[in-house]
Amino acid sequence: MIKAILIFNNHGKPRLSKFYEHYTEDTEQQIIRETFHLVSKRDENVCNFLEGGMLIGGSDYKLIYRHYATLYFVFCVDSSESELGILDLIQVFVETLDKCFENVCELDLIFHVDKVHNILAEMVMGGMVLETNMNEIITQVDAQNKMEKSEAGIAGAPARAVSAVKNMNLPEMPRNINIGDISIKVPNLPSFK
Repeated sequence: MIKAILIFNNHGKPRLSKFYEHYTEDTEQQIIRETFHLVSKRDENVCNFLEGGMLIGGSDYKLIYRHYATLYFVFCVDSSESELGILDLIQVFVETLDKCFENVCELDLIFHVDKVHNILAEMVMGGMVLETNMNEIITQVDAQNKMEKSEAGIAGAPARAVSAVKNMNLPEMPRNINIGDISIKVPNLPSFK
């Protein structure tokens, strides 16, 4: 099972942290610092697996990571997970981010954190791997984006209607509104301005 997914830059600044077990915020910050120190001090040409830090569970857990440009992608997992399977999952995650953001960079993770969490939620939920097919993940993320755009149009409609009414230059409030065969009597309302 996946215990946590962490992404931080070369300076240890967290860009994404997702914990699948409850920790206090202070403990989470300590885990991020400890994980960064364990991973960042390793040479580039060594294996990408190591024992978890004391805060994340010690030798019962493994840290599996990849270092891409300025970012470390770290998965904290228990002994039931395959190291190579998790490395492949990290690769799928990075390639999916790359397709969604067209050459993903650290700024994309900062300014589009909600989209990154949506992509991650399509892949991992509750510490269990749901999907590893990049095309399926992208299809689901695109569907979410379309739904958000359509809901934004609906949610913004009342505000646009109020704004349009406020900007109308009516000398006085109309008493009757006729639209085709429909006639509407307007009650006495306070002024919009």
